[in-house]
Amino acid sequence: MTDEPTKKFLIITSETGGGHTSAATAIADGLKRFAAPDCLVNIARAIEESHHLAQKLAEFYNYLLRNHQHLMKYYYWAIEHFRPNESSLFYRMTSRYVRQLFERYCPQVVVSVHPMTQHFLGRMLRELGLLDRIPLVTVVTDPCYGFWRGWACDEVSLYLVATEEARQQLIDYGVPAEKIKICGIPIHPKFQFQGEEDKTATRAELGLDPEKFTVFINAGWIGGGNIPRIFEEMVEQGRHLENTQAIFLAGRNDELRERASAIARRSPFPTKVIGYTTAMERLMNAADVMVSKLGGLTTFEALATRLPIIADATTPPMPQESQTANLISRHNAGLLLKRAGDVVPTIRRLLHDPAEHAAMRLAASRIAIPDATKRIVDELMRKVEERVAIRKQEPESNGYSIAG
Repeated sequence: MTDEPTKKFLIITSETGGGHTSAATAIADGLKRFAAPDCLVNIARAIEESHHLAQKLAEFYNYLLRNHQHLMKYYYWAIEHFRPNESSLFYRMTSRYVRQLFERYCPQVVVSVHPMTQHFLGRMLRELGLLDRIPLVTVVTDPCYGFWRGWACDEVSLYLVATEEARQQLIDYGVPAEKIKICGIPIHPKFQFQGEEDKTATRAELGLDPEKFTVFINAGWIGGGNIPRIFEEMVEQGRHLENTQAIFLAGRNDELRERASAIARRSPFPTKVIGYTTAMERLMNAADVMVSKLGGLTTFEALATRLPIIADATTPPMPQESQTANLISRHNAGLLLKRAGDVVPTIRRLLHDPAEHAAMRLAASRIAIPDATKRIVDELMRKVEERVAIRKQEPESNGYSIAG
């Protein structure tokens, strides 16, 4: 495709929640799988690595997400109101790190999957005179209307979004429509539907009963929020969940894993408690329904595996997540859980109505975009081709060996 032996990509993310990192990993794997097996892909956790104050903000976000989910709306408001991602003070604190990223990796394309990183990256590329030579591409990981204003940035040359609603939100933020393409959410290709035979085999591999109705209780990468309380409610009413078993994912929260294990020991239904895993697709494929907070990546991973969702709405979700909840509810791919005490009746409803459960699985398949990562990779490779064409016409500048 190009006359350069190695194609170089720099993906910018942050471990604020697990979705952004999952998106970065999916894109990196997709580049090697679908386009350029010999390409160099580097992933940088730019917020945590750039400055200790930025790291503290990321840690505070995860702390709220894990322990005080009801306060997240105030964090959202503060970010939207003060916009630290556009602050000159923060730029001065992080500019040395950003410049070193470009010097170290000499990328042909920079890909952002996090709304707090665009402005710093774009401003540095502009100051170095590299904006026309190193395209900044943003993959928006929030699928619906109502997401962070930080996603919108003048220096971004291409936006790749999941839905028409996300496209419209960017337009309403002032992004030119010609800069936006709808590709879907970048989920790893390993998330795909398995038939009943494969599902029972996966359960057996996990030490579960192949025949029982299986509930995946997903506390997320960070491990917390409202999910532990919902699990406790399931156990309290568990005598009503006949022929049922559960998987509880505690994420990177060892304390929660121990607490969930203690709760599981008094549960009337068998429960397998798991900590952090890189095999989320196996848990989803083993399950009949997932109880979870609605992150954009998690939602579309579940949809790709045709897994119906019982979405945690016991605390009003942040704006972008509330629209995701409405999306799955509107299309009948999921149910909204408004009270923790309703979780058992909701599960029983699906357990005893196979027709409704099958209809939800079918609905999930209709709104999933299983080839989204390949679409995104195709757009990134087009950017590489554009970059090579520009390089042939112009000399290198600012002392950077951009081609490596």
